[in-house]
Amino acid sequence: MNTAIIDGITTRYDLLGSGPPLLMMSPGSFDATIEKWRTQGVYTRLKLLDHLPRKYTCIVYDRRESGESGGRVEPITWPQYVAQAKGLLDHLKIDRAHIMGACMGCSSAMAFGVAHPDATASLVLYWPVGGVHYRINSHARIAEHLAYVQQHGLHGVVSLVSAEGKTYNQDPRGGLWASVIRRDPVFAADYMRLNVEHYTSLVIATRDTLFDRDTSPGAEPEDLFRVDAPALVVPGRDKSHATSAARYLEECLPRAEYWDVAVDDQTEETVPPRLLEFLDRSGGP
Repeated sequence: MNTAIIDGITTRYDLLGSGPPLLMMSPGSFDATIEKWRTQGVYTRLKLLDHLPRKYTCIVYDRRESGESGGRVEPITWPQYVAQAKGLLDHLKIDRAHIMGACMGCSSAMAFGVAHPDATASLVLYWPVGGVHYRINSHARIAEHLAYVQQHGLHGVVSLVSAEGKTYNQDPRGGLWASVIRRDPVFAADYMRLNVEHYTSLVIATRDTLFDRDTSPGAEPEDLFRVDAPALVVPGRDKSHATSAARYLEECLPRAEYWDVAVDDQTEETVPPRLLEFLDRSGGP
């Protein structure tokens, strides 16, 4: 594994395979790590990292506030996730790449396509998050964390995370910075000294930015209308990855291909060949 410092924050990354670059934004919500491509839900059976690197240089990384990457306590926005991804490409001296997002990574991927059209060869959006249940549940998890902060303070948050070692996905009481608290004692010490009222306001700002709609978040529809890159949209079908979210992206992205495939039919035998066919046809960076 490798690390790069991007905007003052450590990013853990790896390069797999050879060929044109494919930047892969991991699934896993707020635990979006390299390993999730092999261990998270549907990706366990797809084994994408056993297939895609045969033709592409897969650039995989821990998103900020996840895994071994660092973080900073501030309102988190989609442009900040985009800045990490673009910073990683710049670090690797890559001007243009295919961009693949999975789960919440789809929102970062589409935001990347809007912000950096010249750097986007194509978009693969696999199981985009979204839907009314996703928004409601995301707000409820933030509320659970803030209730814990009000009752136990930020010192209590650090004590909880240190004792149990759980990510935000596993226990929302630990908050969005749980992974960084767990691995970085200096960060944890600074975190405990934050003003609770200010901290609460920036968490609410993050909530209202990342989970602000019942469609798939990440970019405004008017901006998606202008994305010229070819896009492949693969739907999920559960309360975090509503099929309506995938259909919304089909509607908004002018060069979208919607792969109307049932979840049960998304297997190692069907998915990697379909993704490779799309990437090959989309042309190299």
